Amino acid sequence: MSENAISRFPVPELASLPADVRERIEKVQEKAGFVPNVFLVLAHRPDEFRAFFDYHDALMLRKGGLTKAEKEMIVVATSSANQCLYCIVAHGAILRAYSKRPMLADQVAGNYLKADLSPRERAILDFAMKVATEAHRVEAHDFAPLHAHGLSDEDVWDVGAIAAFFALSNRMANLTAMRPNDEFYAMAR
Repeated sequence: MSENAISRFPVPELASLPADVRERIEKVQEKAGFVPNVFLVLAHRPDEFRAFFDYHDALMLRKGGLTKAEKEMIVVATSSANQCLYCIVAHGAILRAYSKRPMLADQVAGNYLKADLSPRERAILDFAMKVATEAHRVEAHDFAPLHAHGLSDEDVWDVGAIAAFFALSNRMANLTAMRPNDEFYAMAR
């Protein structure tokens, strides 16, 4: 694997991809100004690409009680626990943009327990981390701190589902040696 490779696995050329996958990648490129490497790496298997991004969008674009920043905070904290550089860097950039708090992503990635969080944010991350690192220990009483901060059971599902989905994402990024795009490092700083 060369030092500039974005994956251990073959990365397909855009022109070789099925039309729907290529169009999805082009839309992201138009919006972001670049193609996040996750799209190119996962396009190696188009059927899995479709399933992955459909589930991603179902979770991350769903209307509910969590803000966009809270969702990204979950991704950054759990990705840190799972030692996923790609997701820490990419979603850290998105967290900075949504939260308008430039230091927050670095704090959450380094140690969310020492980050400048509100009590609600801390409760969300405490629960997300439990799902990410010891889901077998989640009990009904773990919902109480979230309910105390105004989260519904559907919101609790969202917290857990985002933590669980990104555990998959983290593992795939680590398996493939997915390299973060240089563009992410400077975003929203």
